[in-house]
Amino acid sequence: MPDRREIDIEVMRYNPETDSEPYIQSFRVPFDEDTSVLMGLQYIKDHLDGSLTFRWSCRMAVCGSCGKMVNGVPKLSCKAFLRDYYPGKLRIEPLEHFPIVRDLAVDQTDFLEKLEAVKPWIIRKDEKPLSEGTYLQTPEEVSSYLQFSSCINCLLCYSACPQYGLDNSFTGPAALSLLHRYNADSRDEGKSERMPLVNSEEGVWGCTLVGYCSEVCPKQVDPAAAVNRGKVNSTMDYFLRFLTPRGGVDS
Repeated sequence: MPDRREIDIEVMRYNPETDSEPYIQSFRVPFDEDTSVLMGLQYIKDHLDGSLTFRWSCRMAVCGSCGKMVNGVPKLSCKAFLRDYYPGKLRIEPLEHFPIVRDLAVDQTDFLEKLEAVKPWIIRKDEKPLSEGTYLQTPEEVSSYLQFSSCINCLLCYSACPQYGLDNSFTGPAALSLLHRYNADSRDEGKSERMPLVNSEEGVWGCTLVGYCSEVCPKQVDPAAAVNRGKVNSTMDYFLRFLTPRGGVDS
């Protein structure tokens, strides 16, 4: 095809079972206007080196599996295109701030534990009978959390977060965004269960307000905004403890 070109892709390789440290391997990859960075990696695996390891699934920026460092920037590799890096070289590395399992695949255990800790599900004290129907919401109630429900757990914000890089005890942008998403849901009654984490040293006050997490988010979740709202809720929770007999905010 007339628009068929080639680009040099440098890929970080690392097998902890055989390598003492990561190294860079270069590949020459053909591409056209519609070739994504993920497709470039798939070409390498299919035609040049079948041992290359990386994660991917949907190829449509929905699953969040294919996050990589692309020329030093956290990106979904299915949403980045080789044409945008030509004629320069392209370097692909695993997401920063996570242990490497092999090559471009990272260990997500720490994030998954943090995600579970924020209880990202609707908590009800008393469920109404099914015969009474669903829990209805107004458009205004839905809009209070809808933006933050778009998170796809791609971990790009964690690689962008300098605070998480310095101290991984920090709960982190995505988990705190989802925590806020459920706290803001009118159907949820679990805010009091989540506030101890929000108020802790590992919670929203660990954020230093760099805001890079929101810049790299592929779904415009704006984790920085969620964390800031969490700080407002944390402040209100602190003062309400002195004003209510039982203390804290319960809804």
